[in-house]
Amino acid sequence: MSLLGAAQIRELAAALDLKPSKSLGQNFVIDSNICTKIVRTAGVTSSDIALEIGPGLGSLTLALLQTAAAVVAVEIDQRLATQLPITVAAHFEHPENLTVINQDALTLKDLPVQPTVLVANLPYNVSVPVLLHLLEKFPSLRTGVVMVQAEVADRLAGRPGTKEYGIPSVKAAWWAEVKGAGSVSRSVFWPAPNVDSKLVSFTRRETPGDEASRKKVFTIIDAAFAQRRKMLRSALSSLYGSSSGAEAILIRAGIDPTLRGEALEISSFCAIAAVAPDNY
Repeated sequence: MSLLGAAQIRELAAALDLKPSKSLGQNFVIDSNICTKIVRTAGVTSSDIALEIGPGLGSLTLALLQTAAAVVAVEIDQRLATQLPITVAAHFEHPENLTVINQDALTLKDLPVQPTVLVANLPYNVSVPVLLHLLEKFPSLRTGVVMVQAEVADRLAGRPGTKEYGIPSVKAAWWAEVKGAGSVSRSVFWPAPNVDSKLVSFTRRETPGDEASRKKVFTIIDAAFAQRRKMLRSALSSLYGSSSGAEAILIRAGIDPTLRGEALEISSFCAIAAVAPDNY
């Protein structure tokens, strides 16, 4: 197995007449060392089936194939989806361990196998929706590491009471414990992005409710952070008819109505949903 370096990545792109697309968030990883680090940080083992989103030209894919039992790579760009198996076959003796799906990750509803670990360099413009969608649709994903824009990483791993804490933090916490897992230099990408990147790791835990409960809780989360400087009794007034109506529900849930959304953990939002009416 030989991993891809900067020269090989540029040669592949030139052969495909490929110019990285800003609309698709294409910043290709050209440093094999960071690929190896990501796989190691994710704790990928020989029994894992890895799910990779946006494999691009295959840098991280090859690093995953070194360790995982199999890799499922989901690529929206047809040219890249077509090229990836060819690249893998030229560098890896078991290309059959790779499955490539040419599809938008946000539309994924099922896969030919049940992935156990997510490892991906997520496009910056859709990183949060993609992560939340995958956590929802594929409960077999037990752990994972994703590379995202630094600001997004801080929001995903944010803790209550901090300025980073918000909708991504709370919603991700419905499914998993999320933590920061280190910074990534801009120099590992081609083209180099104009923002910093970080790694985020997650470990799945039991969800605090069923799908109907999740939708109700997420509606409350959205309202609580729509105007994050508002007290909860005001922020939730649109859901419950008035500030006094919201205050009564918050008191029944054991929540101080004068708190703001950024003070609550996922368990508190679940407590509000448990006592709130369903007809909103």
